[in-house]
Amino acid sequence: MSTYAVIDFETTGMSPALGARPTEIAAVLVRDGLIVDRYQSLMNAGVHVPYDIQALTGITNAMVRAAPRVEQVMSEVADFVGEHSLVAHNAAFDRKFWDAELAQLGRRRGGDFVCSLLLSRRLFPDAPNHKLGTLVRTLQLPATGRYHRALADAEATAHLFMRLRSELQSRFSLAGVDHALLLAVQKVARSGLARCIERHQAC
Repeated sequence: MSTYAVIDFETTGMSPALGARPTEIAAVLVRDGLIVDRYQSLMNAGVHVPYDIQALTGITNAMVRAAPRVEQVMSEVADFVGEHSLVAHNAAFDRKFWDAELAQLGRRRGGDFVCSLLLSRRLFPDAPNHKLGTLVRTLQLPATGRYHRALADAEATAHLFMRLRSELQSRFSLAGVDHALLLAVQKVARSGLARCIERHQAC
């Protein structure tokens, strides 16, 4: 099995295009069905953390002011992730911040994100909803700590990602689940899942 880097950002808002910046990041390396390494840090991007975000995450302006500069943290985590494929829950959100912050360093990511939210919609359509906390409870995954903190959410997503791979492999009697298949499954309509698997096996 390839090594995947599961990442999670906490931020000051919804989009870097609207001036939001990260306050915390975690990356969890997953290999052979195990979490094998972790990186986590608060970071100081020199921006104010709105009160509602402080209430949601518990990350205060004082904590951010005392944290390492964003450039240092993003350089460290980019080195930690290296060329591993990336995973995030609601990857469209984390991808925007990952790309924007790497661009500030003159760096680029190596490949496409796998989105555990999209995969869970295909494989577990009857879940009450596809929020991370709901899926952790519904699938009886390990509790990892307070939600909306980067390391807890990254670890929860890592456990979800491993469960999704296992579900794909067992449900469709696959010898393995490669990166190309994960990218294909997250893009296909739920009704086309079986056909997507068949096409992939035929390649």
